[in-house]
Amino acid sequence: MSELRLHPDRLFPADTTTRDIARRLYQEIKNLPIVSPHGHTDPQWFADNEPFGNASELLIKPDHYVFRMLYSQGISLASLGIKSRDGSAVEQDPRKIWRTFADNYFLFRGTPSRMWLDYVFKEVFAMEKALTPDTADLYFDTITDSLQKPEFLPRALFEKANIETIATTESPLDDLRHHKKIRESGWKGNVITAFRPDPVVDPEFEGFVENVQRLGEITGEDTGTWPGYLAALRNRRAYFAEHGATSTDHGHATAATADLSPSECETLYAKAIAGECTAQDAELFRAQILTEMAGMSIEDGLVMQIHPGCFRNHNAEVYRQFGRDKGADIPVQTEYVRALKPLLDKYGNDTRLSIILFTLDETVYSRELAPLAGHYPTLKLGPAWWFHDSPEGMRRFREQMTETGGFYNSVGFNDDTRAFLSIPARHDVARRMDCGFLARLVAEHRIHEDEAQALAVDLTYNLVKQAYKL
Repeated sequence: MSELRLHPDRLFPADTTTRDIARRLYQEIKNLPIVSPHGHTDPQWFADNEPFGNASELLIKPDHYVFRMLYSQGISLASLGIKSRDGSAVEQDPRKIWRTFADNYFLFRGTPSRMWLDYVFKEVFAMEKALTPDTADLYFDTITDSLQKPEFLPRALFEKANIETIATTESPLDDLRHHKKIRESGWKGNVITAFRPDPVVDPEFEGFVENVQRLGEITGEDTGTWPGYLAALRNRRAYFAEHGATSTDHGHATAATADLSPSECETLYAKAIAGECTAQDAELFRAQILTEMAGMSIEDGLVMQIHPGCFRNHNAEVYRQFGRDKGADIPVQTEYVRALKPLLDKYGNDTRLSIILFTLDETVYSRELAPLAGHYPTLKLGPAWWFHDSPEGMRRFREQMTETGGFYNSVGFNDDTRAFLSIPARHDVARRMDCGFLARLVAEHRIHEDEAQALAVDLTYNLVKQAYKL
């Protein structure tokens, strides 16, 4: 039975000189507070502060990184207890689900998920042996029993992880009751929301017409008209800001933007709320909305995040049976230079606007994104995201972005996760990779070590607080 050990030099450069520099840099920043400005943890966890149910409920079911790998090897989502849309039977025994996971844990060798999970097992639950089929029940019992203790309640884990701020992400139709409960509880943990308008700004989002009607009811605005619809969106943005939001988040398929006339907007909107949009109409509507949202960000100061480049719910059968966000999202080629030009022509030089760009298309790092962010004062580059939230993904990001965009047109790290306990692990990986990259620049005499130390602090803590106005 092998020992579970986290090597102190993991992810540092193999070259001894460079590794020694990376060690020194890491010592300066490893204990800095975690700022998690964008993610998808459930605010109800922190509002109610009730025990997590068991190991499977906490570490498998919320984490599509985990079950997408298992599914790729023929293990059904039903066998992992993932709830079906039609109420058909799925595995209910959490121990059996955990055993299935343990039997197949070898599949994660060399992946970021393996690093994150081993970190959680060792640092949070103090496991001494590696997870194998033979230790599956030991793991399940230890984790599940631990979760019933006061020191493993959500708020206690938040504090133990040294999290300073965490942002969740909610629909405009959410009443934010959990955020209100957190704020009224007197707990000092800073859990804020972010405004994710996709359900009411994407004509191809399921239930769009009904969602827009509901938006009107919530706000008291006439969403039957284009001006009333925009007023309703402003209303909800203000409501979110009152509950701590400092950012918006836009998960459009592309980065397309538009700058239509008011009459063109009214005509297009009428088609959208009548459910008569073609695919081309829907793309144009989303493009116009990004420009409208940029204008609103100038008004209210919310930072704008754009997360394009994903074919969501690619597996039609999985979507039909289990719904959205079940590990079947796939990166696609994405263009930014021409796509963003209408928005940038209108607002790109206005320093009151802050847009953070992400991509799942690494081919645009040095060709498009770094030159754009290296010029326009409104643009900053989000970190290596989703499929590229990995050691090699982070390395590629820094190597291709830095020479043109510089460090200070990036925004530090965000974990963008539903898996709460993986947050410290993900931030630790980012800190180690940044220290390794900076150490190489020092070893090659491209920057001085004191500059690298300052950069390490900025990339870990200062830039994210500045970028997200925290």
